[in-house]
Amino acid sequence: MITRKRLAAGAFALFVALAAGLLPAGLAAATAAAGEPDSRDSPKVELVLDVSGSMRAKDIDGQSRMAAAKQAFNDVLDAVPAEVQLGIRTLGADYPGDNRKTGCKDTRQLYPVGPLDRTEAKTAVATLAPTGWTPIGPALLGAADDLEGGDGTRRIVLITDGEDTCGPLDPCEVAREIAAKGTHLVVDTLGLVPNAKIRQQLTCIAEATGGTYTAVQHTDELSGRVKQLVDRAADPVVNPVATEGADRCVDAPQLKAGLYTDREKFSEHRWYRVDVLPGQELRASVSIGADRAVDRDYAVLLRAVTTNGREIVRGSEAGDGRTDVISTGLRYPKAPLDDATADEVKPAAESVCLQVSNSFSAPASVKTTPGLPVELTIDVVDGPDEASDVAAFGLGRGWWLLGVLALTGLLAGLLWGCISRWRFAVWRTN
Repeated sequence: MITRKRLAAGAFALFVALAAGLLPAGLAAATAAAGEPDSRDSPKVELVLDVSGSMRAKDIDGQSRMAAAKQAFNDVLDAVPAEVQLGIRTLGADYPGDNRKTGCKDTRQLYPVGPLDRTEAKTAVATLAPTGWTPIGPALLGAADDLEGGDGTRRIVLITDGEDTCGPLDPCEVAREIAAKGTHLVVDTLGLVPNAKIRQQLTCIAEATGGTYTAVQHTDELSGRVKQLVDRAADPVVNPVATEGADRCVDAPQLKAGLYTDREKFSEHRWYRVDVLPGQELRASVSIGADRAVDRDYAVLLRAVTTNGREIVRGSEAGDGRTDVISTGLRYPKAPLDDATADEVKPAAESVCLQVSNSFSAPASVKTTPGLPVELTIDVVDGPDEASDVAAFGLGRGWWLLGVLALTGLLAGLLWGCISRWRFAVWRTN
């Protein structure tokens, strides 16, 4: 007599065999390829934390700035990717006295840059207490030395609540000196106090090295932003190219694939041009940073237009409230020539005009010059060869796997239903 256990075991074995036979061998090969080691050097990140006396202030979610920073660090340390080598440096953590010369040397590496031991790093951070001065310049120099060596990407993330108190060593000049070495070391800054003077200094540090400035006033904002920056370190560093958009398409600069920076006045339109061949796809995105106080309602528009003024496609994004950056993008696939035409005529590029516009405004007390920082990304790639490639946007060529899994599930369901009916018939007979 066939028991229920034997029936269930046989059905499960049959389902496994069926699934194994249906799933392509290419899936296993793809999985193996994904596990192959990467020959590039590991990316390096050093978190530089301000532990000066002002970090005692209790104005972040009802707790001190230091407590918020520690909580954020614990969240970040739990999420650091395995391939990232991470270190921690402090400034103002050790000297509590009034001697300026001594206080301005108060920076040390709390945790060395290398493979992360999360428990050890958290223990080191837990011992910190707000203490002394704010030597940002010396701390940046020390962090740059900590990250020397190797060809991987390198990033400094500076978290502070105040200006440097150790002039005349200007931290902005230090950042320019770091950038001038050509080592592609990026410095990102996070300010814990919404102060115009602090914003100006931290923005200058970030811009000098191609980094970003972010104002954060809540613990979750701090941890979320630092996580983003640590993850970004694993991406290749691309140095942006300075350009200057025109006020009309005919005078616009000709751009190729790459990353570009510009400045745009409040509520201004700026134009750029890109050549696109038949069969290619233009992909463009723009980000505009609010590096000063702005009014609540704002938007950014990116349009692709022909030289005759006909709009091809557009992307837009709007916001309401405080922001540091707003972004949008577009895609324009240019149809390929048919085979007969391609054989007779050399493909000619279409000149596409890109218009970047913003609707930012600011209170009367805010300076509107220089313009807002603009980051424009241009990419021109081979367009899709088949209509199915376009239809599968979002899943790419993963539709075949989804179809196989659906078919497997359907067949397994039918098989299980047949076995259940047979089991019931056997039970009725016995």
